[in-house]
Amino acid sequence: MKTGIVGCGMVGSASAFALVMNGVGREVVLVDKHSARARAEANDIHHAVPFAHPLEVRAGDYPDLAGAGVVVLAAGVPQKPGETRLQLLQRNAEVLAEVVPQILRHAPECVLLVVSNPVDIMTHLACRVARQAGLPATRVIGSGTMLDTARLRALVGRHFGVDPHHVHGYVLGEHGDSEVLAWSSCTIAGMPLEEFSRVQGLPLSDADRASIDQRVRRAAYEIIEGKGATYYGIGSAVARLVDIILHDQRAVQTVCCLDESSGPFAGVTYSVPRLLCRQGVLTSLPQRLSADEAAGLERSVAVLRTAQQSLETTA
Repeated sequence: MKTGIVGCGMVGSASAFALVMNGVGREVVLVDKHSARARAEANDIHHAVPFAHPLEVRAGDYPDLAGAGVVVLAAGVPQKPGETRLQLLQRNAEVLAEVVPQILRHAPECVLLVVSNPVDIMTHLACRVARQAGLPATRVIGSGTMLDTARLRALVGRHFGVDPHHVHGYVLGEHGDSEVLAWSSCTIAGMPLEEFSRVQGLPLSDADRASIDQRVRRAAYEIIEGKGATYYGIGSAVARLVDIILHDQRAVQTVCCLDESSGPFAGVTYSVPRLLCRQGVLTSLPQRLSADEAAGLERSVAVLRTAQQSLETTA
């Protein structure tokens, strides 16, 4: 089972490393416009194989993506300190429009996994280009709010002293400033947070929620300010998504994908929990939200609709 990674910067290389550490698939091919960088990253990561799992890791070019079940698109220019994800739009749009046709020329049956920021809009553009090449929209997904969801679960778990694996809750909408933390459906061991808090005698005040909300929403900005980029968390998210797709695991993750329904969010690429399979998105799973959360999701989708429509008129 082959995975391709296009773009060997910090996110692409961290994703390849996470695939090796987790033993996902059998082969990883790294492609970058700077071939020396791809070779260096492939060699460095391959030297970790004896300490991890027996994957073949090598550098290549677009023809070497033939037969890949998943191609991770990590190409693009990085986010600058103080720059919003939406401000990356025009700088990355041209990169994506050039790369996607080359991927699909050689791996026409792959699932295209976009992680380039701003990921919702880059996924929207990738989907538009990919559909012209005959790839269904359900086979073009972005990492979306998967990492934001992980941050929410990690912080709630830390607050209550619970393993985050047993915290269930989602972040919806944009991967960015307008995202919505769905507190009303967040649970631990099947118990709503209010009930868990009461039973365990561990308070979760409005101030606690506001603090967690801020840390989830501002996490990327703080990391970028401190070290220039985020890559370990998203690399781990990529490895999980590739594992789900290659092994047809039918798992639920908050990825972004084009909404092809006839509902109010039709035509927008945004994140909600989605059931994933070998072919990409099998179905989307609407959530029961509070009135405030539902209104917040509407606002978040409106932000993305505006940005994506702007992309369609300028790209």
